[in-house]
Amino acid sequence: MQFRERTDAEWKEYWTQYWNKARELAGGRWDSILRTLAPSLTDALNQEGKRHVPRPVHGGTDGFRVFKNYHESGRAICNTCGHFHDGFSVLEWANGWTARQTVEAVMAFLTGDSSHRFAEPVQRQLPPKKEAKPTRSNDEKRESLNKTMQRVVPMSHPSAEPLRLYLARRGLAPLKSPSVMFHPRLAYSDGDRITGFHPAMVAVVQSATGAPVTLHRTYLDEDGCKADVAEAKKLMAYSDDLKILGGAIRLMKPGKVLGVAEGIETAYAASEGMGIPVWATVNATMMEHFVPPDEVELIIVFSDKDRPSPRHPRGHGQEASRALVGRMWAMNKKAMAITPKGEIPEGQKSLDWLDVLNRDGAKGFPSFEAVRRAMLEQVFGKAA
Repeated sequence: MQFRERTDAEWKEYWTQYWNKARELAGGRWDSILRTLAPSLTDALNQEGKRHVPRPVHGGTDGFRVFKNYHESGRAICNTCGHFHDGFSVLEWANGWTARQTVEAVMAFLTGDSSHRFAEPVQRQLPPKKEAKPTRSNDEKRESLNKTMQRVVPMSHPSAEPLRLYLARRGLAPLKSPSVMFHPRLAYSDGDRITGFHPAMVAVVQSATGAPVTLHRTYLDEDGCKADVAEAKKLMAYSDDLKILGGAIRLMKPGKVLGVAEGIETAYAASEGMGIPVWATVNATMMEHFVPPDEVELIIVFSDKDRPSPRHPRGHGQEASRALVGRMWAMNKKAMAITPKGEIPEGQKSLDWLDVLNRDGAKGFPSFEAVRRAMLEQVFGKAA
């Protein structure tokens, strides 16, 4: 018997299967995984997503929290580092581990396989603790949202020129939507500190039932470019008795056919390209959990083509759209995901349908009938 080394392709397949197995085993068990492998997260886990705690990596007073459903996925957010989409990325961040160290540690914990001995967490010197700032109440969050809404104007307003310039730079005509507005001078906060005021595109995010939950902000400059800030796109804090998962930015009136895309600009590009109403789910996670109105019979999912990563080997956008399509069929609604053709441009993380519209115009989009035929072929003759 002769032994040979694995080829690069075989190693890639091996690690893809290994990651998939780890994800499968870890689902629903992230509380015990994180408590055991990252004790520095204990305070946040004890809060169960109800409030922020000091950041395990940076210190401070209230810059980190897990999401309420962290038991399932391990998701968390740091005001400085951003959104962690699963427990693997949280462990990498909290412990200073590599992706391989992380997945092997999780597998060792879940299977009891001592052949994968995980590294000790990296010890960090945190700044001295400051006196904790009181957590904002639901009433304070609602007041902040209402104050923002009091100063917004329609996109057609003379003062909304920065927003019209921004859309023109993105290759889009001015949007006619009651859900998308302009704020002439919206405060930008870095953590607890207001660092400036900027023009902004403001959009209402509604729950699955249509109730307003929060506002999505895109910070701009006077010339219609994204503002020079750490996070140009942000969601405002919202009452913790409201549910955002399942919701979307309802850009236009739905019909029996409804499209969904992640970003506002991508959704408008998809609507222009195919001539159907399209809503924006804000991100891939919300796309995966989207719930359409009862009257919608067919959902066309305009997937972002994202680069593969260890946690999302098929690309996060593609995985989310595939999951949504599966859920829609389970709800007795027809669904089909379409992904842009072509390579992801060098230096970019993804290719989306706005890129397609700017590159190819409407001819870069499939016809509605072509999508419908492809859907029926894919599901082997399900009823139209």
